[in-house]
Amino acid sequence: MNILLLGAGKTGALVAEIARERGHSIEALRAGDNRNGSALTKERLASVDSVIDFTAPDCVLSNISRCVAAGRQMVVGTTGWYSELAEVRSQVERHNTGFIYGSNFSVGVNLFFDLVQAAVPALRQQYLPHIYERHHAQKKDAPSGTAATMQSILQNSTPGSEIEITSFREGEVVGMHELVLDSAYDSIYLCHDAKTRRGFAEGAVRAAEWLAGRKGFYDFKDIWKELK
Repeated sequence: MNILLLGAGKTGALVAEIARERGHSIEALRAGDNRNGSALTKERLASVDSVIDFTAPDCVLSNISRCVAAGRQMVVGTTGWYSELAEVRSQVERHNTGFIYGSNFSVGVNLFFDLVQAAVPALRQQYLPHIYERHHAQKKDAPSGTAATMQSILQNSTPGSEIEITSFREGEVVGMHELVLDSAYDSIYLCHDAKTRRGFAEGAVRAAEWLAGRKGFYDFKDIWKELK
């Protein structure tokens, strides 16, 4: 595939490395060269099979609008824009293209989401849940999209529950997420601690491969088990 990478940060650099390892052609476009999506013209996107976005919340929506309008498939790893999910889904359906978003593209984290789901019965047994998340000091959104997904899993399964999230931004922490379930008798800890960003990057490339030839609007947590 010919892949256009939006965002040349630490995760983006790994996306490019892994895409080449898997036999794809990839070109990166830095944010400074793409103000308000201005570089994403139909002519510029004509030879692109898939766009992978790891940018920032303040520019991702303009990137999505331009790429979807041009009929390009997209994989979006940027978080902090989910209040606009309904509008983005409408755009994707209107332009009949393929789109995958995810709060986290790590297969390990998505396995972790299943463990969080399995912990739901604890809330009905008087266990009090609390979510903690730690990321590097440069991460712009808080709480993280991953922590918000954990919160949604618990709250959607237990209507009326209030799940608090505590966020930390420090040093070069890749990403740590923990669910603590506390009762008068014991405590249960579920934790995912990323050693490297490579798992996020590989998941995004594999998602782009899965999306090839497909149309529709997908959440990565619903399709990751189909990856090859």
